[in-house]
Amino acid sequence: MLIETLHAMGAKVRWCSCNIFSTQDHAAAAIAKAGTSTVFAWKGETLPEYWWCTEQMMTVPGADGCDLLVDDGGDSTLLIHKGKEFEEKYAKDGSLPDPASTDNAEFKCILQLLKDSIPNDKTKYTRMAKACHGVSEETTTGVHRLKEMAAKGELLFPAINVNDCVTKSKFDNVYGCRHSLPDGLMRATDVMIGGKRALVCGYGDVGKGSAFALRGAGARVLIAECDPICALQACMEGFQVVTIESVVGEVDIFTTTTGNFKIITLEHMKKMKNNAIVGNIGHFDNEIEMEKLETLPGIKVENIKPQVDRFVFPDGHGIIVLASGRLLNLGCATGHPSFVMSCSFTNQVLGQLDLLKNWKENKGYKNDVYLLPKDLDEKVAALHLPALGADLTVLSKEQADYIGVKVEGPFKPDTYRY
Repeated sequence: MLIETLHAMGAKVRWCSCNIFSTQDHAAAAIAKAGTSTVFAWKGETLPEYWWCTEQMMTVPGADGCDLLVDDGGDSTLLIHKGKEFEEKYAKDGSLPDPASTDNAEFKCILQLLKDSIPNDKTKYTRMAKACHGVSEETTTGVHRLKEMAAKGELLFPAINVNDCVTKSKFDNVYGCRHSLPDGLMRATDVMIGGKRALVCGYGDVGKGSAFALRGAGARVLIAECDPICALQACMEGFQVVTIESVVGEVDIFTTTTGNFKIITLEHMKKMKNNAIVGNIGHFDNEIEMEKLETLPGIKVENIKPQVDRFVFPDGHGIIVLASGRLLNLGCATGHPSFVMSCSFTNQVLGQLDLLKNWKENKGYKNDVYLLPKDLDEKVAALHLPALGADLTVLSKEQADYIGVKVEGPFKPDTYRY
């Protein structure tokens, strides 16, 4: 959908996946066949293959790099920044990245890729950074990374924060997860959700959608939360707020949604009941301590089917882990449905147009993170209403004046929470 839209608007698109399990091979093949994008993606990539695909996507024949980036998780942005950083170190003292300097399997791949790349082209990523006129970022984590880089003065180009558009965060994150979490759980395990005890770690937008989905399927839902406001919201919606430690031996289904790491630890998993289901729909692969689980002495792994594994502990009890701790709705199902993704992707296209306008007409953007204006957010919503048969009420001029807005909107101040 996004690729076809960008192609129809005249872009030459190069695409890779944002997750080793999320590619739908039939969709990728259709894109390649149609010629709307050059494709570097398949389902079930290894980590080295994933980062090879990312590099190939960004390596534009006959050019220094892409003009604009559409990112989902910030990996493409990260690679450009790390590439430039290590090229500068190499130019200064001849040193190359050392993959052995980190225990993080993913960062090892990045360092190995750059170690192989820099001797062959000493300024590849420096030129790539200069050629890139901006990025539009889809995810909570990706935006967090961008804001950190901007605060340190390290961001190399302007960025549009698509994630915090209301028609993304309150739709994709809430309603998309409300649909795709139970879809992933049921495709993976065929479990009867009704009657089970389910713990949702986090009650942000993703957690809210997940909790309501599980309750709607009949689960008895518990919430773990560190933010007192989110915790109070959960209580007011009728959910019990607990610590994971207090219920870890009783819960049937664990779902992480936080955007943080080390949420479910190895010690937690050791104490879980036999055949408890453990999955993540929040942040990449480190909300659950998968590396410690996989390397635990005496652990045995029974592969039930692709992206569904039973880890058996030395004491004989086992837990069922979905999508190797990565996003289970992508790994075990097909992600969010197209309608809610249309809201997100409309914002992505608007973000790309805004960056293009800044590049061509010099809107004055600095290397910082920007949010699309409220009227565009409302436009995205308005574009999707006819498909649902909705008829908007139109304010009179007198009514609009009474509440201090224009007849055509925007209808809420930027401080409104929705």
